[in-house]
Amino acid sequence: MLTLLRDLRRLRREIALPRPDRGRSLAFRHVDCGSCNGCEHELILTASPYTDLQRFGLGIVASPRHADVLLVTGPVTTRMKAPLLTAYAAMPEPRRVVALGDCAVGRNVLGSPDELVGPVDTVLPVDLRIEGCPPTPDEIAAALLELLDSKPAG
Repeated sequence: MLTLLRDLRRLRREIALPRPDRGRSLAFRHVDCGSCNGCEHELILTASPYTDLQRFGLGIVASPRHADVLLVTGPVTTRMKAPLLTAYAAMPEPRRVVALGDCAVGRNVLGSPDELVGPVDTVLPVDLRIEGCPPTPDEIAAALLELLDSKPAG
């Protein structure tokens, strides 16, 4: 374990990651409402040593009860509408919603129209839209850091 931490520290120095200047944090609960998993692969890369969003206080949690932000990928399918609303209802106030990827935003959606409810904003109020198919880890990181710096509506 110590070797791994030493290697991680060395890698961070080599790629010159800036130190965070923020004192806040956000906890995300990810919900896949019917995506192709392209956005999930890019989202996972935001935890890599090259992006490392956890150094800014951004992390994914297992329960919506611990989340500040609901991070939704994929178009909302008829079968995922109820679980999405349940996750949203379980979140404490103030709640924020992020639509990640073109499908969640409502552009270029693949699938049978009778199985789709539509983009995330037809079901929940969306605070941030991150477009791309899929968006790169750098685009995701920049948008989430912008969300961290902004004040919740309401």
